[in-house]
Amino acid sequence: MVHSNTFMGKLADAVINVFMVFVIIICLYPLVFVLSMSISDPIAAAAQEVWLFPKGFSLNAYELVFENPDIWTSYMNTIWYTVGGTAFNVIMTISLAYPLSRRNFFLRGPVTFLIVFTMLFSGGLIPTFILVNDLGLYNTRWALIILGAIGVWYVIIARTYFTTIPESLIESAKLDGANDIRIFWTVIIPLSKPIIAVLVLFYAVGHWNSYFSALIYLPDKNLQPLQLYLVKVLVENTGLADSIMPSEEKSLAIMQIKYAIIIVATLPILFVYPFLQKYFVKGVMIGAIKG
Repeated sequence: MVHSNTFMGKLADAVINVFMVFVIIICLYPLVFVLSMSISDPIAAAAQEVWLFPKGFSLNAYELVFENPDIWTSYMNTIWYTVGGTAFNVIMTISLAYPLSRRNFFLRGPVTFLIVFTMLFSGGLIPTFILVNDLGLYNTRWALIILGAIGVWYVIIARTYFTTIPESLIESAKLDGANDIRIFWTVIIPLSKPIIAVLVLFYAVGHWNSYFSALIYLPDKNLQPLQLYLVKVLVENTGLADSIMPSEEKSLAIMQIKYAIIIVATLPILFVYPFLQKYFVKGVMIGAIKG
Protein backbone atom coordinates (compact mmCIF):
# COMPACT_ATOMS: atom_id res chain seq x y z
CA MET A 1 0.00 0.00 0.00
CA VAL A 2 1.34 3.48 -0.95
CA HIS A 3 1.27 6.05 1.86
CA SER A 4 1.27 9.81 1.33
CA ASN A 5 3.10 12.31 3.56
CA THR A 6 0.68 15.16 2.88
CA PHE A 7 -2.22 15.97 5.17
CA MET A 8 -4.81 15.12 2.54
CA GLY A 9 -3.00 11.90 1.76
CA LYS A 10 -2.94 10.86 5.41
CA LEU A 11 -6.60 11.79 5.74
CA ALA A 12 -7.46 9.68 2.70
CA ASP A 13 -5.48 6.74 4.14
CA ALA A 14 -7.33 7.08 7.44
CA VAL A 15 -10.72 7.16 5.72
CA ILE A 16 -9.83 4.12 3.63
CA ASN A 17 -8.63 2.21 6.71
CA VAL A 18 -11.79 3.04 8.65
CA PHE A 19 -13.93 2.02 5.69
CA MET A 20 -12.09 -1.30 5.31
CA VAL A 21 -12.47 -2.02 9.03
CA PHE A 22 -16.18 -1.31 8.65
CA VAL A 23 -16.40 -3.73 5.71
CA ILE A 24 -14.54 -6.41 7.69
CA ILE A 25 -16.94 -5.99 10.61
CA ILE A 26 -19.94 -6.30 8.27
CA CYS A 27 -18.49 -9.51 6.80
CA LEU A 28 -17.49 -11.08 10.11
CA TYR A 29 -20.52 -10.16 12.21
CA PRO A 30 -22.93 -12.70 10.63
CA LEU A 31 -20.41 -15.51 11.20
CA VAL A 32 -19.75 -14.47 14.80
CA PHE A 33 -23.47 -14.06 15.46
CA VAL A 34 -24.35 -17.49 14.07
CA LEU A 35 -21.55 -19.12 16.07
CA SER A 36 -22.61 -17.31 19.25
CA MET A 37 -26.24 -18.31 18.81
CA SER A 38 -25.31 -21.94 18.27
CA ILE A 39 -23.34 -22.23 21.53
CA SER A 40 -25.40 -19.94 23.78
CA ASP A 41 -27.84 -21.05 26.43
CA PRO A 42 -31.06 -22.21 24.68
CA ILE A 43 -33.25 -19.87 26.76
CA ALA A 44 -31.09 -16.83 25.92
CA ALA A 45 -31.02 -17.79 22.24
CA ALA A 46 -34.79 -18.27 22.08
CA ALA A 47 -35.30 -14.90 23.81
CA GLN A 48 -33.08 -13.19 21.19
CA GLU A 49 -30.71 -11.94 23.88
CA VAL A 50 -27.59 -12.77 21.88
CA TRP A 51 -26.20 -9.95 19.75
CA LEU A 52 -22.47 -10.62 19.46
CA PHE A 53 -20.96 -12.80 22.18
CA PRO A 54 -22.56 -15.97 23.57
CA LYS A 55 -24.89 -15.79 26.56
CA GLY A 56 -24.13 -18.81 28.66
CA PHE A 57 -22.73 -21.92 27.03
CA SER A 58 -24.37 -25.03 25.62
CA LEU A 59 -23.46 -27.60 22.99
CA ASN A 60 -26.85 -29.29 23.01
CA ALA A 61 -27.58 -28.14 19.46
CA TYR A 62 -24.39 -29.73 18.15
CA GLU A 63 -25.11 -32.93 20.05
CA LEU A 64 -28.53 -33.12 18.41
CA VAL A 65 -27.02 -32.39 15.01
CA PHE A 66 -24.32 -35.04 15.18
CA GLU A 67 -26.61 -37.66 16.72
CA ASN A 68 -28.94 -37.48 13.73
CA PRO A 69 -28.07 -40.06 11.02
CA ASP A 70 -29.59 -37.93 8.25
CA ILE A 71 -26.96 -35.27 8.89
CA TRP A 72 -24.12 -37.76 8.45
CA THR A 73 -25.68 -39.18 5.30
CA SER A 74 -26.09 -35.71 3.81
CA TYR A 75 -22.58 -34.77 4.88
CA MET A 76 -21.01 -37.79 3.21
CA ASN A 77 -23.05 -37.13 0.07
CA THR A 78 -21.80 -33.55 -0.02
CA ILE A 79 -18.20 -34.66 0.40
CA TRP A 80 -18.66 -37.18 -2.42
CA TYR A 81 -20.17 -34.58 -4.74
CA THR A 82 -17.54 -32.00 -3.85
CA VAL A 83 -14.46 -34.20 -4.18
CA GLY A 84 -15.61 -36.29 -7.12
CA GLY A 85 -17.34 -33.43 -8.90
CA THR A 86 -14.43 -31.03 -8.47
CA ALA A 87 -11.90 -33.56 -9.78
CA PHE A 88 -14.11 -34.31 -12.79
CA ASN A 89 -14.75 -30.60 -13.41
CA VAL A 90 -11.09 -29.61 -13.27
CA ILE A 91 -9.96 -32.44 -15.56
CA MET A 92 -12.65 -31.64 -18.13
CA THR A 93 -12.03 -27.89 -17.93
CA ILE A 94 -8.26 -27.93 -18.42
CA SER A 95 -8.55 -30.64 -21.08
CA LEU A 96 -10.76 -28.29 -23.10
CA ALA A 97 -8.97 -25.06 -22.23
CA TYR A 98 -5.49 -26.16 -23.28
CA PRO A 99 -6.31 -27.00 -26.93
CA LEU A 100 -8.25 -23.74 -27.19
CA SER A 101 -5.14 -21.85 -26.04
CA ARG A 102 -3.06 -23.20 -28.94
CA ARG A 103 -3.15 -21.00 -32.02
CA ASN A 104 -2.44 -23.95 -34.33
CA PHE A 105 -5.62 -25.79 -33.25
CA PHE A 106 -7.78 -25.59 -36.39
CA LEU A 107 -11.10 -25.83 -34.50
CA ARG A 108 -10.18 -23.16 -31.99
CA GLY A 109 -12.60 -20.55 -33.32
CA PRO A 110 -15.69 -22.75 -33.86
CA VAL A 111 -15.34 -24.55 -30.52
CA THR A 112 -14.85 -21.27 -28.66
CA PHE A 113 -17.96 -19.87 -30.33
CA LEU A 114 -20.02 -22.91 -29.37
CA ILE A 115 -19.06 -22.87 -25.71
CA VAL A 116 -19.48 -19.10 -25.38
CA PHE A 117 -22.89 -19.39 -27.05
CA THR A 118 -24.05 -21.54 -24.13
CA MET A 119 -23.34 -18.62 -21.78
CA LEU A 120 -25.88 -16.50 -23.64
CA PHE A 121 -28.59 -19.09 -24.27
CA SER A 122 -29.37 -22.11 -22.11
CA GLY A 123 -31.60 -25.05 -22.86
CA GLY A 124 -34.01 -24.26 -20.04
CA LEU A 125 -34.97 -26.19 -16.93
CA ILE A 126 -37.72 -28.38 -18.41
CA PRO A 127 -35.75 -29.55 -21.49
CA THR A 128 -32.77 -30.24 -19.24
CA PHE A 129 -34.94 -32.26 -16.87
CA ILE A 130 -36.33 -34.29 -19.78
CA LEU A 131 -32.80 -34.91 -21.06
CA VAL A 132 -31.59 -36.04 -17.63
CA ASN A 133 -34.54 -38.38 -17.29
CA ASP A 134 -34.08 -39.86 -20.79
CA LEU A 135 -30.38 -40.46 -20.15
CA GLY A 136 -31.19 -42.41 -17.00
CA LEU A 137 -29.44 -39.92 -14.74
CA TYR A 138 -32.53 -38.95 -12.74
CA ASN A 139 -32.19 -39.86 -9.07
CA THR A 140 -28.53 -40.81 -9.50
CA ARG A 141 -25.39 -39.13 -8.20
CA TRP A 142 -24.17 -38.49 -11.74
CA ALA A 143 -26.98 -36.01 -12.33
CA LEU A 144 -25.08 -33.52 -10.17
CA ILE A 145 -21.69 -34.30 -11.69
CA ILE A 146 -22.19 -34.56 -15.44
CA LEU A 147 -24.61 -31.64 -15.87
CA GLY A 148 -22.07 -29.11 -14.65
CA ALA A 149 -18.98 -30.87 -15.94
CA ILE A 150 -17.59 -27.74 -17.60
CA GLY A 151 -18.05 -24.13 -16.58
CA VAL A 152 -17.60 -21.93 -19.64
CA TRP A 153 -16.26 -18.99 -17.67
CA TYR A 154 -13.68 -21.23 -16.01
CA VAL A 155 -12.63 -22.57 -19.42
CA ILE A 156 -12.00 -19.00 -20.56
CA ILE A 157 -9.96 -18.22 -17.45
CA ALA A 158 -7.89 -21.40 -17.83
CA ARG A 159 -7.38 -20.82 -21.54
CA THR A 160 -6.14 -17.30 -20.83
CA TYR A 161 -3.69 -18.64 -18.28
CA PHE A 162 -2.36 -21.31 -20.66
CA THR A 163 -1.57 -18.61 -23.23
CA THR A 164 0.90 -17.06 -20.75
CA ILE A 165 3.08 -20.19 -20.77
CA PRO A 166 6.07 -19.55 -23.08
CA GLU A 167 5.77 -21.22 -26.45
CA SER A 168 9.48 -22.01 -26.32
CA LEU A 169 8.87 -24.61 -23.59
CA ILE A 170 6.41 -26.45 -25.79
CA GLU A 171 8.72 -26.30 -28.80
CA SER A 172 11.61 -27.64 -26.72
CA ALA A 173 9.49 -30.56 -25.55
CA LYS A 174 8.51 -31.33 -29.14
CA LEU A 175 12.17 -31.35 -30.17
CA ASP A 176 12.75 -33.93 -27.45
CA GLY A 177 10.10 -36.15 -29.02
CA ALA A 178 7.14 -35.42 -26.73
CA ASN A 179 3.67 -35.54 -28.24
CA ASP A 180 0.83 -33.18 -27.32
CA ILE A 181 -0.55 -35.38 -24.54
CA ARG A 182 2.86 -35.79 -22.91
CA ILE A 183 3.50 -32.05 -23.18
CA PHE A 184 0.17 -31.36 -21.53
CA TRP A 185 0.79 -33.63 -18.53
CA THR A 186 4.54 -33.12 -18.01
CA VAL A 187 5.01 -29.48 -19.01
CA ILE A 188 1.72 -27.60 -18.88
CA ILE A 189 0.14 -29.12 -15.76
CA PRO A 190 3.18 -28.59 -13.45
CA LEU A 191 3.29 -24.93 -14.53
CA SER A 192 -0.44 -24.44 -14.01
CA LYS A 193 -0.78 -25.00 -10.26
CA PRO A 194 -2.13 -21.46 -9.63
CA ILE A 195 -4.98 -21.73 -12.12
CA ILE A 196 -5.74 -25.31 -11.07
CA ALA A 197 -6.01 -24.13 -7.47
CA VAL A 198 -8.41 -21.40 -8.58
CA LEU A 199 -10.54 -23.93 -10.46
CA VAL A 200 -10.52 -26.33 -7.51
CA LEU A 201 -11.66 -23.60 -5.15
CA PHE A 202 -14.40 -22.27 -7.43
CA TYR A 203 -15.76 -25.68 -8.36
CA ALA A 204 -15.53 -27.02 -4.80
CA VAL A 205 -17.41 -24.06 -3.35
CA GLY A 206 -20.02 -24.42 -6.08
CA HIS A 207 -20.56 -28.11 -5.32
CA TRP A 208 -20.55 -27.58 -1.57
CA ASN A 209 -23.18 -24.83 -1.71
CA SER A 210 -25.35 -26.39 -4.42
CA TYR A 211 -28.84 -27.49 -3.49
CA PHE A 212 -31.15 -26.58 -6.39
CA SER A 213 -29.95 -29.33 -8.74
CA ALA A 214 -30.37 -31.88 -5.94
CA LEU A 215 -33.85 -30.53 -5.27
CA ILE A 216 -34.80 -31.12 -8.91
CA TYR A 217 -32.99 -34.36 -9.73
CA LEU A 218 -32.61 -36.26 -6.43
CA PRO A 219 -35.90 -37.19 -4.74
CA ASP A 220 -34.15 -39.93 -2.74
CA LYS A 221 -33.10 -38.37 0.57
CA ASN A 222 -30.23 -40.87 0.86
CA LEU A 223 -28.61 -39.13 -2.14
CA GLN A 224 -29.33 -35.54 -1.13
CA PRO A 225 -26.48 -33.22 -0.05
CA LEU A 226 -26.15 -31.32 3.19
CA GLN A 227 -27.24 -27.99 1.72
CA LEU A 228 -30.61 -29.41 0.67
CA TYR A 229 -31.09 -30.80 4.17
CA LEU A 230 -30.20 -27.36 5.52
CA VAL A 231 -32.81 -25.75 3.27
CA LYS A 232 -35.45 -28.11 4.59
CA VAL A 233 -34.53 -27.27 8.18
CA LEU A 234 -34.37 -23.50 7.63
CA VAL A 235 -37.26 -23.00 5.23
CA GLU A 236 -39.65 -25.87 5.91
CA ASN A 237 -38.88 -25.82 9.64
CA THR A 238 -38.59 -29.61 9.73
CA GLY A 239 -35.88 -32.01 10.72
CA LEU A 240 -34.12 -32.80 13.94
CA ALA A 241 -36.38 -31.25 16.54
CA ASP A 242 -39.52 -32.84 15.11
CA SER A 243 -38.34 -36.39 15.67
CA ILE A 244 -36.08 -36.41 18.70
CA MET A 245 -37.37 -33.75 21.09
CA PRO A 246 -40.52 -33.32 23.16
CA SER A 247 -42.75 -30.45 22.10
CA GLU A 248 -42.02 -28.28 25.16
CA GLU A 249 -38.28 -28.30 24.41
CA LYS A 250 -38.61 -27.99 20.65
CA SER A 251 -39.19 -24.22 20.55
CA LEU A 252 -36.06 -23.60 22.63
CA ALA A 253 -33.76 -25.79 20.55
CA ILE A 254 -35.01 -25.50 16.98
CA MET A 255 -33.41 -22.08 16.41
CA GLN A 256 -30.07 -23.22 17.82
CA ILE A 257 -30.20 -26.33 15.67
CA LYS A 258 -30.51 -24.17 12.57
CA TYR A 259 -27.47 -22.12 13.53
CA ALA A 260 -25.49 -25.24 14.44
CA ILE A 261 -26.18 -26.79 11.04
CA ILE A 262 -25.07 -23.56 9.34
CA ILE A 263 -21.76 -23.71 11.21
CA VAL A 264 -21.30 -27.40 10.42
CA ALA A 265 -21.99 -26.74 6.73
CA THR A 266 -19.68 -23.71 6.53
CA LEU A 267 -16.55 -24.73 8.42
CA PRO A 268 -15.01 -27.13 5.83
CA ILE A 269 -14.81 -24.44 3.15
CA LEU A 270 -13.38 -21.94 5.65
CA PHE A 271 -10.66 -24.45 6.57
CA VAL A 272 -9.73 -25.28 2.97
CA TYR A 273 -9.44 -21.71 1.67
CA PRO A 274 -6.18 -20.73 3.50
CA PHE A 275 -4.34 -23.61 1.84
CA LEU A 276 -5.36 -22.41 -1.64
CA GLN A 277 -5.09 -18.67 -1.02
CA LYS A 278 -1.46 -18.31 -2.19
CA TYR A 279 -2.39 -19.79 -5.58
CA PHE A 280 -5.78 -18.14 -5.76
CA VAL A 281 -4.62 -14.51 -5.97
CA LYS A 282 -1.88 -15.27 -8.50
CA GLY A 283 -4.12 -17.30 -10.78
CA VAL A 284 -6.97 -14.80 -10.80
CA MET A 285 -4.67 -11.82 -11.38
CA ILE A 286 -2.94 -13.46 -14.35
CA GLY A 287 -6.27 -14.42 -15.91
CA ALA A 288 -7.68 -10.94 -15.37
CA ILE A 289 -4.66 -9.06 -16.73
CA LYS A 290 -4.12 -11.21 -19.79
CA GLY A 291 -7.86 -11.48 -20.49
